[in-house]
Amino acid sequence: MAHSYRRILVKLSGEALMAPDGYWLHPQTLAQLAEDLARATRGGFEIALVIGGGNIIRGARMSAAGWIDRPTADSMGMLATVMNSLALETALNAAGVSARTMSAVSMPTICETYARQPALHHLDKGQVLVLAGGTGNPFFTTDTSAVLRAAELHCHAVLKATQVDGVYSADPKTNPEAIRYDHITHDEAIARDLKIMDTAAFALARESRLPVIVGCVHAPSSITAILEGTAPSTLVAP
Repeated sequence: MAHSYRRILVKLSGEALMAPDGYWLHPQTLAQLAEDLARATRGGFEIALVIGGGNIIRGARMSAAGWIDRPTADSMGMLATVMNSLALETALNAAGVSARTMSAVSMPTICETYARQPALHHLDKGQVLVLAGGTGNPFFTTDTSAVLRAAELHCHAVLKATQVDGVYSADPKTNPEAIRYDHITHDEAIARDLKIMDTAAFALARESRLPVIVGCVHAPSSITAILEGTAPSTLVAP
């Protein structure tokens, strides 16, 4: 069943861009992702994107190792998201889509600084918005940034693009009896302790009554197929 949402915040993991040999960026994957997003925009969807930086650095993991403090490590992670966002913006432009990177961390010689009103203007003009730099603050994940920006920019839903085709009752990789949910409420997800997003992000989605679509971006699925309802996904909605 196709989703009725038109303005979507797509949350991608940085790992989605990695090459098979472990290099942080895989040009073919980037090009395929850009083509997928181009199809979605041609299908009438308005797209904003938040991409993580885990293919380059993970601030929480670095700080846990004990040799660098968490705020500094998170700042490094924010810079990693800017690198990924610029790569994705370039790929989208090459795919024929007008894209604009905006960073919560101000770096005006590299990209536009995020502000809500200009961001809304870009979306209203039909541009794909690539939102970099997380929230601009340490201790907040890119999941939280995605939900925050979705709420700010009047997005109808967040699409959390993952490695699996929805939310399951248990890990489907280790439990063949795991059941995939087609639809579940925020309250049910919390009650069943389903790890859809980190706690702060999911609490904000629940408070904002913001639907979260969970699906897989790897073939045979795609962002466009999830949004058009031709690929399996889970809808988490009030």
